[in-house]
Amino acid sequence: MPAPDLPWLDDDSPFPATSEALGPGSDAPGLLALGGQLSPQRLAAAYRRGIFPWYSDHQPVLWWAPDPRMVLPVAEFKVSRSLRKTLLRFMRSPGCEVRIDSAFDRVIAACAGTLRDGQRGTWILPPLQQAYSAWHRAGAVHSVETWVDGRLVGGLYGVAIGRMFFGESMFSHASDASKIALAALVAFCRAHAFTLIDCQQNTEHLASLGAREISRTDFERHLALTLGAEGPPRWFYDAAQWVHLGLDPSPPAPSLAT
Repeated sequence: MPAPDLPWLDDDSPFPATSEALGPGSDAPGLLALGGQLSPQRLAAAYRRGIFPWYSDHQPVLWWAPDPRMVLPVAEFKVSRSLRKTLLRFMRSPGCEVRIDSAFDRVIAACAGTLRDGQRGTWILPPLQQAYSAWHRAGAVHSVETWVDGRLVGGLYGVAIGRMFFGESMFSHASDASKIALAALVAFCRAHAFTLIDCQQNTEHLASLGAREISRTDFERHLALTLGAEGPPRWFYDAAQWVHLGLDPSPPAPSLAT
């Protein structure tokens, strides 16, 4: 249950300083405030401060600013030998493709339907889906999608402001489909000078791919440097971007018989 002394926000209340979030010894470390709306404008104001909403059914909107913060430095993304083989097989197989923003509503709905270990329900509730879908239509939220034979089998979505990407959630309906989408996102980020992907919470899965924790102070310092970057990229998939992961999407040349 949220602490009763946390600030309750109305639709116009400014967010408190992130330093006022509950500390590590509390029942909800990182919890900053409660209440308010989920409009694209309100969400943008939150993300620019390193604040995000995360709450369950029958709760008010809960706003978080955790310390430490889990992030994925795109230069440290780990392409294991098995993932490398998976990516090469995928990119060289007819009918396999990555798309960006071709089925956003389906991606966020699939993420909402994916329960992690220990979860009894989704946190991506209908109001959140509607808010991020509206923000997607405004151009700030994007999906990276894994398609096989015309079927959407995996993907992720997140928020892009300036040269910063805030990852929200991913799903997989086929082996490694979400990893393929994440690898494509990292390749895109490397191609367009994004250096950090926000992961919000620490998980073993993300850590295995190169994510690590940094202090909230360092995270907010990074935001100050990247959110105002001019000329945000046009979000589209280009197979040539795989080269930024050291991968060649073209099939190997046939060997000559001797």
